[in-house]
Amino acid sequence: MRKGKILIERIDNTASRQVTFTKRRKGLFKKAKELSVLCDVEVGLIVFSTSDKLYEFASSSMESLLERYNGTKKQTQVLNPTLEAKLWKMEAENLKGQLEELRMYHRQLMGEDISELSMEQIEHLEDQLEISSRALRAGKEQILKDKIQELNKQEAVIHRENLELHKKLNLMQQQITQLQKKIREGTNDQKASGSSRNAHDLKNTYDFFAPIELQLSQPETSEQVNLPKSK
Repeated sequence: MRKGKILIERIDNTASRQVTFTKRRKGLFKKAKELSVLCDVEVGLIVFSTSDKLYEFASSSMESLLERYNGTKKQTQVLNPTLEAKLWKMEAENLKGQLEELRMYHRQLMGEDISELSMEQIEHLEDQLEISSRALRAGKEQILKDKIQELNKQEAVIHRENLELHKKLNLMQQQITQLQKKIREGTNDQKASGSSRNAHDLKNTYDFFAPIELQLSQPETSEQVNLPKSK
């Protein structure tokens, strides 16, 4: 049965931490000894516990290992400028060679400079081109699929927006229809009120121009008229 992955973090329990330290330290020293024997190298380990207790392992002598370490460290810190320049020059030449190899490989993939290649090398190039072509086609198809999905999403969003606009437009048309209906009803009411008012005014006009009957009174007689007495 496969063991689960152990979470690497500080062990809170003191007893468990001490047991783990003892086991891991012994295992580490054992691996260091095996490394020195199998690979014929010098190995030195220094470990301090939480109680400042020293544990060390050296394949030969710890003092000689420390002297060698300090001397090598000083040489590394005080590196000869000429040697450093040579190292950088070698690195640049190495990168230049790798670049030229990549350029040659690219030309060969394009069908150039293949006259000196063997049939096996040419077939290998063909296989590489076929693999590259399949990878390119797969990448292209994936890009197209992603683009189509994105366009479908945009189309769905635009469709929903169009539906919302149609709903708003229909609502506005209904409101306009209702408003026009109210305006027509108000106009008809005004016309009906105006017609009755005009009929009443017209009737009054006819009454004004109706024929007037005049009655003349009979003239008074002399007996009825009291004339003033003469002085």
